[in-house]
Amino acid sequence: MTTRRNFIKKTATGSVALSFSGLILPSMANANILGANDHINCAIIGVRSRAKAHVMAIHEQKNAKIIYSCDVDDTILEEHNLWCQENIGYIPKNEKDFRKVLEDKDVDAVFIATPEHWHAPMAIMALQAGKHVYVEKPCSHNPYENDLLVAAHKKYGKKVQMGNQQRSAKTSIMGVQDIRDGVIGEVYKGEAYYSNNRGSIGKGNEIAVPDTLDWDMWQGPAPRENYRDNIHPYNWHWFKTWGTGEVHNNGTHEIDLCRWALGVDLPESVTSFGGKYTFDDDWQFVDNQQVTYKYQDDKFITWTGHSRGKIIPNQ
Repeated sequence: MTTRRNFIKKTATGSVALSFSGLILPSMANANILGANDHINCAIIGVRSRAKAHVMAIHEQKNAKIIYSCDVDDTILEEHNLWCQENIGYIPKNEKDFRKVLEDKDVDAVFIATPEHWHAPMAIMALQAGKHVYVEKPCSHNPYENDLLVAAHKKYGKKVQMGNQQRSAKTSIMGVQDIRDGVIGEVYKGEAYYSNNRGSIGKGNEIAVPDTLDWDMWQGPAPRENYRDNIHPYNWHWFKTWGTGEVHNNGTHEIDLCRWALGVDLPESVTSFGGKYTFDDDWQFVDNQQVTYKYQDDKFITWTGHSRGKIIPNQ
């Protein structure tokens, strides 16, 4: 039986064939990745939400053009086409199967904004196909995939950038530099927060897969599950098969900024507590969480994530 771990491992070593789918992009403007026509031909895979930021960032680069919009859902593609026509003045070629995008030698770089279980496999396959990669955070579904993606980056020699946009923001760069210069003294602690009031996702009902959706391709390397009415297009974030919870959905940004400012790498220890305190639904992660990351030299970071809170009706 092909497990997710075996699938990713085979992909990283090249034994899986391609026939098997406020953003700032400094590295994607590098002259080393220009195509034959002195333009970077880009493909965006997964075009529902974050792709809009990708489109606008690419569109601002005079030497870049989007030649593919790729998504497994026809409804999302149609909406995106209308949005593209209105905002950038043209509609890229549509494709539902990302493998065909990777097979096109005119594509120089791919931008991946799919559900998280596809991030590392798709990025590795793109590198194998000779493409440069921009992959949204988190760059993997689990730590093991991180190592495989780094190995693939080194093997194929293409550029890879993960979507921690704070690293490219001028304001963040200036703030971190001030901290490094000692403007506020010696810094030993970073505090990161995220608060939201997400509602219940309910308890899903098994229904027929919509005709517009390629559910098999959507699941990709993940274990197969029957389609339910509370997964696609967004609530997959809260299921362990496909998502990583709020700590990676949003915490990734805040925690990384603290790591950057403190100049730390991997923690010596991690302590977490929390739970699912709100709704009786299919949500599989904690929805309120406190995490402490302990580093060398007595430095530490805390992340406080309040993803959901019950709405109390007026008395």
